[in-house]
Amino acid sequence: MDWHSRSAAAACEELETTTAGLTSEEADARLADVGPNEITGDHGRGPLAIFLAQFSSALIWVLLVAAVLSFAIGHVVDAVLIGIILLLNGLFGFVQEYRAEQSLEALREMAAPEVRVRREGTERRIESTAIVPGDVVLVSQGDVVPADARLLEAHNLQVDEAPLTGESVPVGKATEPVGADAPLAERESMLYKGTSVTRGRAVAVVVETGMETEMGEIAAALIGAEDPQTPLQRDLDRLARRLGIGVVALSALIVPLLVLRGRGFVQAGLTAVSLAVAAIPEGLPAVVTLTLALGVRKMAGENALVRTLPAVEALGSVDVVCTDKTGTLTEGEMRVQAAWVDGETFEIGADSGDDDGADTGSVDAGASPEDGGVGSADAGAVDSTDGGAADPADAVSADADAAGRNERLDRLLEIGALCNDATVEDGDPTERALVASAAAEGIDVDARRNERPRRDEVPFSSERRRMATIHDDLVYVKGAPKEILGRSTRVLGADGLRPMDAETEGRIEAQIDAFADQALRVLGFAYKARDDDGGPEENLVFVGLQGLIDPPREEVRAAIADTHRAGIDVKVITGDNALTARAIAEQVGVESTVMTGQEVEALDDATLRERVESVHVFARAEPTHKVRILGALQANGHTVAMTGDGVNDAPALKNADVGIAMGIRGTDVAKQASDIVLLDDNYATIRNAIRRGRTIFDNLWKFVAYLLSANAAEVAVVFVGSLFGYLVLPAVQLLWINLLTDGLPALALGTDPAGEVMERQPRERATGIIDSEMVGFIGGAGLTATVLLLALLFYTLDGAASVTPYAMTMVFTGFVVFEFIKLYVVRWARGTPALTNRWLAVAVATSLSLQFAVLYTPLNDYFGTVPLDLADWAVLGVVFVVGAPILVLVGWLTRRRDLEHHLAEEATEPE
Repeated sequence: MDWHSRSAAAACEELETTTAGLTSEEADARLADVGPNEITGDHGRGPLAIFLAQFSSALIWVLLVAAVLSFAIGHVVDAVLIGIILLLNGLFGFVQEYRAEQSLEALREMAAPEVRVRREGTERRIESTAIVPGDVVLVSQGDVVPADARLLEAHNLQVDEAPLTGESVPVGKATEPVGADAPLAERESMLYKGTSVTRGRAVAVVVETGMETEMGEIAAALIGAEDPQTPLQRDLDRLARRLGIGVVALSALIVPLLVLRGRGFVQAGLTAVSLAVAAIPEGLPAVVTLTLALGVRKMAGENALVRTLPAVEALGSVDVVCTDKTGTLTEGEMRVQAAWVDGETFEIGADSGDDDGADTGSVDAGASPEDGGVGSADAGAVDSTDGGAADPADAVSADADAAGRNERLDRLLEIGALCNDATVEDGDPTERALVASAAAEGIDVDARRNERPRRDEVPFSSERRRMATIHDDLVYVKGAPKEILGRSTRVLGADGLRPMDAETEGRIEAQIDAFADQALRVLGFAYKARDDDGGPEENLVFVGLQGLIDPPREEVRAAIADTHRAGIDVKVITGDNALTARAIAEQVGVESTVMTGQEVEALDDATLRERVESVHVFARAEPTHKVRILGALQANGHTVAMTGDGVNDAPALKNADVGIAMGIRGTDVAKQASDIVLLDDNYATIRNAIRRGRTIFDNLWKFVAYLLSANAAEVAVVFVGSLFGYLVLPAVQLLWINLLTDGLPALALGTDPAGEVMERQPRERATGIIDSEMVGFIGGAGLTATVLLLALLFYTLDGAASVTPYAMTMVFTGFVVFEFIKLYVVRWARGTPALTNRWLAVAVATSLSLQFAVLYTPLNDYFGTVPLDLADWAVLGVVFVVGAPILVLVGWLTRRRDLEHHLAEEATEPE
């Protein structure tokens, strides 16, 4: 329907709605009729698709061919067992992927934005999926449009429609209809789902939802498209293909060789099957999926909502974090830290609500709160200096003395609370802090406001930089301190009122500068009798100053120290002034070399690339500066995590290696451009996310190294044994080894704690998971197992011409136990303490119990094993005693090489 060519009134009439919105009952009925406002393609795979996907790998097909080959040559039991184990492995993978899909779906629901609607004339917030045609929605700067809608009201409205039209410049919107044949990009009267409001505000009536929207039509063509693979998935897929090619090549070599040596086609075929089974890590995809899913769920529990899986991998490579100041390094709450009256300074301990706009930029100490003020920083405790207080001026509140408060401080706090439009919970952040400071010092603000009701006011303006309220007998004034000082002819001193002289004025100016040097935001306060000469803001009595701060979060300094120790540079990018930015940086442990946004603009790209390495604080920075700083860092080879919360931060978040949006202060546009959303806006959560990301990758490293070293040893033992005419381990035993080692123990590895991940330098992004340290471990551990198990084979054969069930059982069991010893060694090689994962101990005990069942129950008939006595276990014990120290040496060399590698990287870091 051509909604864009209809008038707003006609659209409402067609939709049977009004500007007051639908009733709740009508909205529920329409929701039942049209369904939720969501894109169908956003849903994950169904259970059947997940199960069938477990058998889509080329490696699984190789094993299926091996099962068919076993059946063809008469080894029906082997074929059936291969099939059963493949089915169990498929079920294992299905359970893990299904749980992961459910977890991701839960995370998607957590991330679902809410929207503002009018229903029954009342504004309320609902989930975007509950929007229906006929709903009246309200949007403003930073919002993502929840559905296709016809504009009813538009105020200075601009919308970024790039997702639909490709037009990079936001387009203006208006309520007037346009021609029916107007192309999508020219339909000024419409808002479209998925586009972003970059300026202004609007009221619109929803005309289409879900798959009926313009975005839904695009999505319909994409349903069924696969998600792009992450770099890790591409690494593993490449590994799988290479293993498959290697199996075919090795089989092509060994089968003719054995046939020529007279071993017979059956034995040659069985050897080829065994090689195929030995080489293939069947459990790899399932464990990788589970490890990532568990990691993402844990990160969500730690207030980091991961929106894209590649971000988990990228976190391990991050070597620069560019962070906002307000609310991320600081508490995001303005507080009055110190108050000054002539001759006395007081420490004030008051809090306010969130400082929603504290990072929008600030001015020098002479600014008003509404004009941005000096930035805030935790200046530390301000000592209280005792001064002799004489009789108060007549205008000072009479109840201060009864409450044991300094009367001039009482008057200062009263002016701040009454020349004020806020409450503790609501209003301008700075004004809320002033109310809170008065309340913290025992003043009943509501009672004072009732005692001195406001009769008139002179509102604040950015030109005047002050505000006055007129009461029955007094006028209270607050504002930029030097502005207030310049209008004061008297001062309220310890001895009462006295004329303002040059010496007093100089002392006040010095105190203003002292507060400003501590990065406090400074306000001046004065009053006058209502019937005094001059206008309401002339001939004032100067009372004192209040200094406000947005203090650093307590946990941030330690978090930044952790990231520095992990080889990660931290850069603060803020809209605040240089003085405040430097003060906060020093307090949280960031080197306080400062560059302003204006200076960034003046540099060419080459110079900025050079300077960005040594500058750690960027003040008065705008979103365009963020993009340039990010580009310079990335051009220098850094992997950068960038935080942001505004609409204009979206380009920097999108282009960063890891874009991190603020969950509390962030706009929908910023969140959707990000890879990770911080649910608490806290820098410490960034540190935790990096640690978790490194831990996830570290656990995957341990698993892949453990798994491939086992497969390497299996292939080597089977291949070398076949050259001597022995089929050392049949396919069913190799599959059992893989099931025991790839199953529960490998699963438990995914839950390993962090270990030493924050003691290492960041991982190079270009380096795959199979790095030089892993290759060394696979080679060392694989060779150790191969030599020891072949020695065990020849010892137990005692010259026999073919492999006996006893010899086969000894090698089979030796393999299983040796893998469990190696499991703890590979963890130690990555700095994980031995006894920190109880689930791993449970998994090993369970797997050993299953191995005993194969040895000592009727199952041994199917696996070709025989029971072992104590003497046999003693022989195996000797093998383990010899092998364990060698494995530990391999692990130590791996750990040492890893340390040397990271030390070398640290030494080559730019100064």
